[in-house]
Amino acid sequence: MKEKHKIGVIQMASGPNVDANLFEAERLIRESVDEGAELVVLPENFAFMGQGDRDQRALCEVDGDGPLQAFLARLAKQLGVWLVGGTIPLQADDPDRVRAACLVFDDRGERVARYDKIHLFDVNLPGLDERYHESAVIEPGFQPVVIDSPFGRLGLAICYDLRFPELFRRLLDEGAEILAVPSAFTAITGKAHWEPLIRARAIENLAYVVAAAQGGFHVNGRETHGHSLIVDPWGTILAQVTRGTGFVCASIDREFLESVRCSFPTIYHRRLKCNT
Repeated sequence: MKEKHKIGVIQMASGPNVDANLFEAERLIRESVDEGAELVVLPENFAFMGQGDRDQRALCEVDGDGPLQAFLARLAKQLGVWLVGGTIPLQADDPDRVRAACLVFDDRGERVARYDKIHLFDVNLPGLDERYHESAVIEPGFQPVVIDSPFGRLGLAICYDLRFPELFRRLLDEGAEILAVPSAFTAITGKAHWEPLIRARAIENLAYVVAAAQGGFHVNGRETHGHSLIVDPWGTILAQVTRGTGFVCASIDREFLESVRCSFPTIYHRRLKCNT
């Protein structure tokens, strides 16, 4: 297995126009591939951010069939790139809700993984008249996902999952070396917690974290934090996009990861196990 690979992370400020969002996503993916990216990670809700979460139901696709899934598969195959497709709404067991699904396509355009967001953002932000109730529209997943890839073992998480380190320990237990985290952090929570959480998940698991974010003002009045990051197992920020739409690439080095895990073996010194 090749030791070094270039990874791309995409940042967007998606709106309610799906065609415009897909056009922008394709442009950024192509540019990142032109920079040498072999794996590209899109943000949460890359294809659509409407007036409210309920609007996602209009875009809900059957697992394995639909224009958003076809878009991701086509680009992955056409560009010969592995693609972590942010999130798209897929059919849920509850007909009134959707699953927030992160799909991974390999460089042949074949789907190789699906992760459904486990932790849902049901919060009232302190001191603000800003409330979120994802569980009213989204049905939670329950299965952590780690897959083999040419870049190492790839674990998946989505946005609010970042606040639950036991999930990342489970991914580590399943061999995760790279953690892809499509997100859409609010401006207020992102300013306070985004970078510390990303770097903490990298440091405590001695893993690369590739965190693709929404970043900017949206038609629904929401502001997202941005600051998409690629962080190495020592917690060093290798690359980032601050505000607005854009992408960055960075090289990940499996030899460096293995060296850190060998010389600073905190993940092997664990004495307590989390039940998940």
